Amino acid sequence: MSSLTEKDRPIVQLLLSTGTCPRCILRFCCVGSQMLYRHPHKDLMRDLQEFLKNSQEEEETICLDVADPPCKRMRLEHREEGADDLNHNGAIPQLPSADHGNAATESSAGKVCNVCLGILQEFCEADFVKKVCQKVNSADYQFTSFVFSVSLPPQLSVRERAAWLRVKQQMRNLGLPLAKDDIVQLKEAYKWIIHPQLSEELGVPADGKSLFEVSVVFAHPETDEECHFLATACPDCFKPAKNKQSVFTRMAVIKALEKIKEEDFLKHFPCPPSSPKNLCDALEIQCSNGAVFVAGRYNKYSRNLPQTPWIIDGERKLESSVEELISEHLMAEFKADSFNFSSSGREDVDVRTLGNGRPFAIELVNPRRIHFTAEEMKRLQQAINDSSDKIQVRDLQLVTREAIGRMKEGEEEKTKTYSALIWTDKAIQREDIAFLDDIKELKLDQKTPLRVLHRRPLAVRCRLIHTMKSEYIDEHHFRLHLKTQAGTYIKEFVHGDFGRTKPNIGSLLNRTADILELDVESVDVDWPPTLAD
Repeated sequence: MSSLTEKDRPIVQLLLSTGTCPRCILRFCCVGSQMLYRHPHKDLMRDLQEFLKNSQEEEETICLDVADPPCKRMRLEHREEGADDLNHNGAIPQLPSADHGNAATESSAGKVCNVCLGILQEFCEADFVKKVCQKVNSADYQFTSFVFSVSLPPQLSVRERAAWLRVKQQMRNLGLPLAKDDIVQLKEAYKWIIHPQLSEELGVPADGKSLFEVSVVFAHPETDEECHFLATACPDCFKPAKNKQSVFTRMAVIKALEKIKEEDFLKHFPCPPSSPKNLCDALEIQCSNGAVFVAGRYNKYSRNLPQTPWIIDGERKLESSVEELISEHLMAEFKADSFNFSSSGREDVDVRTLGNGRPFAIELVNPRRIHFTAEEMKRLQQAINDSSDKIQVRDLQLVTREAIGRMKEGEEEKTKTYSALIWTDKAIQREDIAFLDDIKELKLDQKTPLRVLHRRPLAVRCRLIHTMKSEYIDEHHFRLHLKTQAGTYIKEFVHGDFGRTKPNIGSLLNRTADILELDVESVDVDWPPTLAD
């Protein structure tokens, strides 16, 4: 049961007289009934008038009742001793006459609230809700629920503190106890009001865990400078940030309000705050969907195709990449803003990836379309495969963000299988390379290769060649099949990289060796799950 009691009477009188709206008054009276806040503004004003007119009795209440879950609270002051007690004989002290409060009610009915700057007034009405829903519907998103977020002007926190200090002073002057030392957050009260309206208009429920977000950004230029005195009083709270246009963020202001002394605040800001001339502006109404993740495995058949765009000093070296050939189709179908590509390792531009392919995942940012059947994903996979003879994709499927972690888990411990075409300067016979087949668990010390030193730190990495199998071709060529620890630099293992990889094929054969072709034959990562054809 949420109600106003006689102890709330001076708060109602005071706040009405200073230009505070009915819903903010309920917040300051710590009323937790969600349904009560949803009552029309005029009805709430009338109810408050009735409350002030009623004869005062110890247990008299005005109650607009609904049982609701407990609300979040924003702590403004420390509890004072005896806060929940009445006076010594249990009676409620005599309150000022309601006549003055009624006059104030009539005069403040059409004003912009001096605390919420109109957010709990005009922006709770059906016209604004329809405006938000029109924006949502025109954005053409797929969603089955929504989460609503709101960004408030930071000066609201200053005004709320000023109003609270005035209420606190009035209650102290009257010798009345304060029932609670906290008020309902403005954001929470606003969501209580707006959620059911948005839900009804959009036809889907509000859900705090929804990936589809509807956000409104409010601003109030008329009072923008009201926070500035805090920068002088608490300079440590306001630090410039690269991604912030102003140092006066809501969190910085709240931090400063927690730090500033009460007497210093009262010197710089009027208590109660004055009534503004204008309502807040709804600067932005935006929609966004949480990222969708698509995974699969790709084969690369070209020796002239990089995995990701090859751009040096702003100049593109090759016209396409594996990443682009796959993502352009996904971007179009999911109607996403952007994407992020990741894979289990990478191959060089001149290396093919064969066998069952290399696992990859693509994060699609802010997609408009999110629901795809297995059959639709299969058609999308076919469209990618039909678009190019340089790559092929298999096992294309929707996955969760958490599942992508499995692709990266234990990458260093995974194995990969390669096929390398090797040239030697001195002639070889079959028996010259046969001993390679008997080498097991060969330990390498690989200093960062010269070819990647510009993008990777200088270090010596220990790697394993698990097995090798040689295939003689002619006096100067043979093919070597290798199973290695993931992260092994195969090219460097063949030619030695000027002695930076030890041992290497050249040192093992006691002659100069170089690699002509390299293929990845398997990436032994059991992810994503194999799909039936």
